[in-house]
Amino acid sequence: MAQRRAASRHRAVDPLLPKVTRLAKAGEPTLLKLVRNRRQVLIGAGAAVVATGAVGSAAAVMGGGGISAALGDSATSTRSPRDAGAFADRDASYTQSLGDSIDLGAAGLMDTAGAAAAAAAKATPTNRNLLSRDPILHMLRRATFGPTRALVDAAGKTGIDEWLEQQLNPGKVDDPVAAKALTAFPTVSMSTAEIRRTVKEFDWQAQYELGQATIARQMWSSRQLFEVMVDFWSNHLNVTNPFDGGWDVRTSYDNDVIRKHALGKFSDMLKASARHPAMLRYLDNADSDRRSVNENYGRELLELHTVGIDGGYNEKDVRNSAYILTGRTVTNEGEFRYAAERHWIDPVKVLGFKDKNPSRSKGLQVGEKYLSYLATHPSTAKNIARKLAVRFVCDAPPNGLVQRLADTYLEHGTAIAPVLRVLFRSQEFWIATGMKTRRPLENFVATARALGIAPGSDTRAGVEGLYFMTQRFGQAPMAWVPPNGYPDVAAAWRSAHATLALWNAHRALIGGYERGLSYPKVEGLIGKRPSTTGPYVDGLAERLVFQKVTGGHRKALLTFLSAKDGTAVRNSSLGGKVEHLAPLLLDSIYHALR
Repeated sequence: MAQRRAASRHRAVDPLLPKVTRLAKAGEPTLLKLVRNRRQVLIGAGAAVVATGAVGSAAAVMGGGGISAALGDSATSTRSPRDAGAFADRDASYTQSLGDSIDLGAAGLMDTAGAAAAAAAKATPTNRNLLSRDPILHMLRRATFGPTRALVDAAGKTGIDEWLEQQLNPGKVDDPVAAKALTAFPTVSMSTAEIRRTVKEFDWQAQYELGQATIARQMWSSRQLFEVMVDFWSNHLNVTNPFDGGWDVRTSYDNDVIRKHALGKFSDMLKASARHPAMLRYLDNADSDRRSVNENYGRELLELHTVGIDGGYNEKDVRNSAYILTGRTVTNEGEFRYAAERHWIDPVKVLGFKDKNPSRSKGLQVGEKYLSYLATHPSTAKNIARKLAVRFVCDAPPNGLVQRLADTYLEHGTAIAPVLRVLFRSQEFWIATGMKTRRPLENFVATARALGIAPGSDTRAGVEGLYFMTQRFGQAPMAWVPPNGYPDVAAAWRSAHATLALWNAHRALIGGYERGLSYPKVEGLIGKRPSTTGPYVDGLAERLVFQKVTGGHRKALLTFLSAKDGTAVRNSSLGGKVEHLAPLLLDSIYHALR
């Protein structure tokens, strides 16, 4: 019972759960109808209110008079976790029919990314929007945390194929600005032992520095695609930051699991995460023992990290998954230890994986074989491919693209860089201009990049202020509490509260409210001042959102300025109105999409 209650510890609390528990006695049909119909629940995430999954699968097997007690262990042991809803509604591709394929207007694989971009440019998108279809801009919106004027010019000179290949080899890309900025956050380069010697026990200093340094990297790193993938994997193998058990080990998780393997092999990353103290503490495996088995990590390993909620496993598989992982724990010094005496023995079976598991001393090796099996499972390939397509293409990507990426993943032994190369060579990527919405953090960082905010006289204090600003709109880096990571679909971020907080943040960045950084003067954003107001508006739009706005939007902005196209510009501040004009462009759809 205790371990089943622990399994739901990190889930969002659904206000219907008490009602579900009471109605369990009404019988299976009534209960399952209620669970299946409860498709979404709004939960608070800082200042934002975001949509996430319904009654989680862990909650659906809770003990103590709950669903499992009503249905009996025999009923739950073979029931698919997908029956509980769980996270199946986090994006539309989960529920998309296997026989369907969304038509974006172009599809298929080309020899190079540049050829795919050229082919897609000749096609007509089925989902048109206001964003420019310039391939350089599209690439930089998706493969970075936002274009900068200098980056647009540099990528244009380099060309699509060479720029992408450089980004896929981040170790060869100089990164001086980010490297200098990171010196303001000394713990981010420390080992667990060094943090334990530097930081007061249970103090969250290192975790806060990690979150703040992440913003600095996203704003200023030249290795932008690498940072995008670090963010992707941080959500896929989520360990929230900060949390009680992370005070000494969360930084190491970022360095030794996510960053080390972000463009390497997923199998290596998965095995590293399964031995890391941060993951073992976060999902309670550090406390799991053969005499009291905790299912939390065993469940999330299947549901989130590998085969996915629709991967075909059942509750008996979850239990065996947890058995296999017993013995993996953490020392008092914050280091990984395999405690053989805590390992559960006897035959285990999860999906197609079987092992006699006869020896406590060899339990760690059984776990490694199990992780290799999961990493190379076709359902894992499909799950990761789908999530990559959701991140880079659209919220409900075509099945053909997902399968192409999944096949590449398996053909290359779970290596990620080949999958990304195929993704960028796919016409589906290039035709999908404007079909993604920037999440609040991405919008915020893209704003800082577009404005040209730079490290300054007190970079630490300035970035710290930006970090606490992200908390107000509900997406501080890596701070999502449930184990499934921040959602990456537009529907999850429809919140007036978060939108207002983000718009306020645009004004704070333009006004340079957080001291310590270097902010451009808003009246100098467009360089040489046009003589009339219409061209001034055009120039500011191209400077901040990298394209002109439509005639109707342009007219609205001129009306806001109480001006006409040919009205003379008497000063660079437009009579003090430019500081209000600039954030209107950043509030617009042109900046909201990626």
